Amino acid sequence: MRRATITGWGKYLPPNVMNNKDLEKIVDTTDEWIRKRTGIKERRIADESTSTSDLALKATYEALNKANLDPKKLDLIIVSTVTPDMAFPATACIIQDTIGAENAAAFDLEAGCSGFVYGLSVGAQFIESGLYDNVLVIGAETLSKITDWDDRNTCVLFGDGAGAAVLQPTEKGGFLSFDLGSDGSGADALYMEAGGSKKPASLETVKNRQHYIRMEGNPVFKFAVKTMKNASKDVLKKANLTTDDIDLLIPHQANTRIIKSARRRLKLDEEEVYVNLPKVGNTSSASVAIALTEAVEKGKIQNGDHVLLVAFGAGLTWAAGVLEWNQNI
Repeated sequence: MRRATITGWGKYLPPNVMNNKDLEKIVDTTDEWIRKRTGIKERRIADESTSTSDLALKATYEALNKANLDPKKLDLIIVSTVTPDMAFPATACIIQDTIGAENAAAFDLEAGCSGFVYGLSVGAQFIESGLYDNVLVIGAETLSKITDWDDRNTCVLFGDGAGAAVLQPTEKGGFLSFDLGSDGSGADALYMEAGGSKKPASLETVKNRQHYIRMEGNPVFKFAVKTMKNASKDVLKKANLTTDDIDLLIPHQANTRIIKSARRRLKLDEEEVYVNLPKVGNTSSASVAIALTEAVEKGKIQNGDHVLLVAFGAGLTWAAGVLEWNQNI
């Protein structure tokens, strides 16, 4: 059976590091409070002149190089982001032009922090159907651009970064199943109020600080804990696997308490879960992509391993995917 597998991977984090001590200088918080509640010690922040596509391009070139793939051979580019360069055109189109992928279709996908796994599922379907052979999926964010640095409940959480994966066909291993879902009744738990057609940008919306991330922490936390477990079990069931078959879990990096809860509920050991949250913070749709790349680079994933990816995000949404790693197709 023709499946999609990951043949190239890449990441990029801006060089500027903002640690918790830096945050103590600009908002009413402490390093101890942040670490205890979130597990985050530092995050990367893009400078004012850096856009989401700038970060995405760095990760893209690395992923294409790993896959030894000429951009002209790309059939499709999917960019998952909640911080596109502009409302339109799609950031994917900007990347398509910049890298010279003249034969590729391109579009953006928005599913909050679940976006990269959503993108992998979409790209995999194009490959499994036989329509395309080479798909680039990118998760990239400059969340610092929409973070309210006066809101201590949100500004401590987010960081900037990008990750990318090249998908190609394989007859051995690859993605075995996906599980996607949403609960729109939780839309008001995590959102940015203005800037769309409902509340276009105006002097009033800017004055009222409505162009920043807003989050109701408790509902999101409860949703995340439940969803990480349920989505993981559902996607494993679809693949005829159990948690005993999982060699590495790569969860959305939002909060160490959420990750620990998921690990316990899935009965996994600490070494079976990859965590980079303390160093990068929550990078939304880039989160799983960056963590996956780091895990591969550190030798945490070997051929034949079963890797479980799971995320939750604004919408509210969730997404999980399980693959049998097969680097050498």
